[in-house]
Amino acid sequence: MLDQLDPPVIAQDDSETLSENVFRRIQAAIVKGEIAPGSKISEPELARTYGISRGPLREAIHRLEGQRLLVRVPHVGARVVSLSHAELLELYEIRESLEGMACRLAAERMTVEEIDELRHVLETHERDAAFQAGVGYYQQEGDFDFHYRIIQGSGNRTLTQMLCGELYQLVRMYRIQFSTTPNRPRQAFAEHHRILDAIADRDGELAELLMRRHIGASKRNIARHYQDGATKTATERGES
Repeated sequence: MLDQLDPPVIAQDDSETLSENVFRRIQAAIVKGEIAPGSKISEPELARTYGISRGPLREAIHRLEGQRLLVRVPHVGARVVSLSHAELLELYEIRESLEGMACRLAAERMTVEEIDELRHVLETHERDAAFQAGVGYYQQEGDFDFHYRIIQGSGNRTLTQMLCGELYQLVRMYRIQFSTTPNRPRQAFAEHHRILDAIADRDGELAELLMRRHIGASKRNIARHYQDGATKTATERGES
């Protein structure tokens, strides 16, 4: 899988900068699925791929473990995280509760300028080529991420640290993975608009309800995905 990645463009000679560069590149490859869930991480192979020494590489790997994108398996080494169905549903239960709270707080605390910027984020999403083609949803991070902006707008530092720090890239990984489900991009976009309208109206109770429903819909989409996969496997095995 690593040989399919873009060739490295690393010109810096500072070890900290090198580590940051490689950290970001491996992080993006994992989140986008270019390095598949469950893949074993080979330090020698990564060092060759990115043209970097083992020291900065190990620092990058350690940071990725902190983001839960890599897990350390005894006697095996580091692997890309691969959540089970149950673990993934637990993650979405956390999102449903905490992002609902963040949305309520954002409706109460976001400035008019921040709400205008959030509306601009949705306008950018609508112009995205993949969205227009109906094959995916705009998947940029940070300030270009609708959910990220709302969490930041909550004004709650502990909540922000949890959702935009420790869990953020893990959540993005699975949001991207399931964003190509037929009809889901358009549905998600419409749900985002209703959430934005509730925030703009300063209706915190409605904003929280809509965000919880939005993430709940994604959770049900994941459950259907696993159920369809199980049904397909049973059919291929000739099971009734």
